[in-house]
Amino acid sequence: MARPGSGLLVPINGLGYPPQNLARVVVWEWLNEHGRWRPYSAAVCHHIENVLKGDARGSVVLGQVDAQLSPYIIDLQSMHQFRQDTGTMRPVQRNFYEPSSAPGKGVVWEWENDNGSWTPYDMEICVTIQNAYEKQHPWLDLTSLGFCYLIDFNSMSQTNRQSQRKRRLRRRMDLAYPLIMGSIPKSQSWPVGASSGQPCSCQQCILVNSTRAASNAILASQRRKLYGGTAGNPGATGTLTVVRQSNTFAGTSLWSPTSAEQVQLPLSTANFPCSPVMPSLSSNNLNRPGTQRISMGTARGAIPPGVPALPVKNLTGSGPVHPALAGMTGILMCAAGLPVCLTRAPKPILHPPPINKSDMKPVPGINGMRRKTKKKHLRRGKNPEDVVRRYTEKIKVLPDEDCTICMERLVMSSGYEGVLQHKGIKPELVGKLGKCGHMYHLLCLVAMYNNGNKDGSLQCPTCKTIYGEKTGTQPPGKMEYHVIPHCLPGYPDSKTIRIVYDIPAGIQTNEHPNPGKKFSARGFPRHCYLPDNEKGRKVLKLLIMAWDRRLIFTIGTSSTTGESDTVVWNEIHHKTEFGSNLTGHGYPDPNYLDNVLTELSAQGVGEDNLKE
Repeated sequence: MARPGSGLLVPINGLGYPPQNLARVVVWEWLNEHGRWRPYSAAVCHHIENVLKGDARGSVVLGQVDAQLSPYIIDLQSMHQFRQDTGTMRPVQRNFYEPSSAPGKGVVWEWENDNGSWTPYDMEICVTIQNAYEKQHPWLDLTSLGFCYLIDFNSMSQTNRQSQRKRRLRRRMDLAYPLIMGSIPKSQSWPVGASSGQPCSCQQCILVNSTRAASNAILASQRRKLYGGTAGNPGATGTLTVVRQSNTFAGTSLWSPTSAEQVQLPLSTANFPCSPVMPSLSSNNLNRPGTQRISMGTARGAIPPGVPALPVKNLTGSGPVHPALAGMTGILMCAAGLPVCLTRAPKPILHPPPINKSDMKPVPGINGMRRKTKKKHLRRGKNPEDVVRRYTEKIKVLPDEDCTICMERLVMSSGYEGVLQHKGIKPELVGKLGKCGHMYHLLCLVAMYNNGNKDGSLQCPTCKTIYGEKTGTQPPGKMEYHVIPHCLPGYPDSKTIRIVYDIPAGIQTNEHPNPGKKFSARGFPRHCYLPDNEKGRKVLKLLIMAWDRRLIFTIGTSSTTGESDTVVWNEIHHKTEFGSNLTGHGYPDPNYLDNVLTELSAQGVGEDNLKE
């Protein structure tokens, strides 16, 4: 099948623009760690375009339109997305498509991921799928786009040609992407520290404006390759010591001769009179946490009287993101030579004080202190037909509605007729699940079961009700738990339950994404904490049950590092920070125990299991 024309991109000073008097749909995209351009939503793209019309050299605060994107801003001058709590910078681009294409009509194609949520395709793939759908093709091969997937429009599924794994896909309507006519004015550069009008005085805008100035100064310094100025003597001429930072940080200062290489460079006129020493930074440095810590002890005294300084401290707010925004902004301002009074950020307390083995006690009411998962504990497959019949009852009078698995009407035969054959299940038979009452073709339920863990359980695709005992794909490992004589923040009257998970690296099996391929296990052993009270012990009992069912971890792609084929958490949150809550994974958190009980229940591990 011929691929429809992908977006035309003509860069002008970082901004693409369409030819004169030609209508085009605008899609803003960001580059992920796998080299794929991922589209922002239509609402976000409308917001970016509105900001672009007012100031083509400004910054876009994405959190104003999407709360999940609150840490991100886009600098239109450098065409980069900046994550303010980690310092990560990613390129963005402005792409254009035909008004009659999928983004112009507000059509979004998505595939169902392992968590049961929906992920949109890359925009060029979405356009290709929509084009084939409109031409009423029965299927679409994505090999020409670099993906070994086959799209089946009859069953609304995506099949991996290598593993033969099937996933559901769907087509939904959303807001159409913005439509523009003609060209976009060329963006102009803006000087460091210059102000275009009176800025807003709110904390968010102060951080955004200072981040813009700092990032622009860093980009300018890369082009000049030379820094000028000496502390307290703007007209001095001499040499400047440029320190190339290492990735290690020890002590109170990063400028230690043991961790830095000094290079002598000639000086000219001073551009940064307030900064005694300027580090040599590149854009790659912003993504390396080891180069983001700067000691400002000597810089404070060098700020001349009358120069405004921004005291960056833990800003008052309801969430933990504000201190992170303040810290990253201060670091960037320091790197650009702007005056700032930066306080040292508190470090998370991940572990308790050293504990003797004799101080580790069993958890009251729980036998033993260790659980292991070995290959002999792995589940045994069961007959799919028997499993489906166990949890359903046949329906004689069929309602006039769709089967949400194959998207065919229930009064018609299953969409898997001819694809899947079972002697005891005819394609026209319909069953109703016992607990929730949702109805599907029995053959569709068999197909869904064959595509899952095959552990003897079913999960309703509509309401996620679990039938039977759900198990996961957690690799072999061990779980230890004991009481330590220290209390958690928020629980001064209780000792602490410490859980230690340890899973070694290994080889993936048939139940994993890439059988036969190695998987990594980063960050093990992992230490987690619960208060030693009645509810904390209840949570521990359920976590032990979830461990036995292999639901705590799985093998997939890390959301923090982007690494694939690695052991990751499986939707059951744990507290890994012992004495603080700077990362959001610690205490105090009065709602955590109730939240984790809800997450366990969603995996089929509920309080009713304790009674059984």
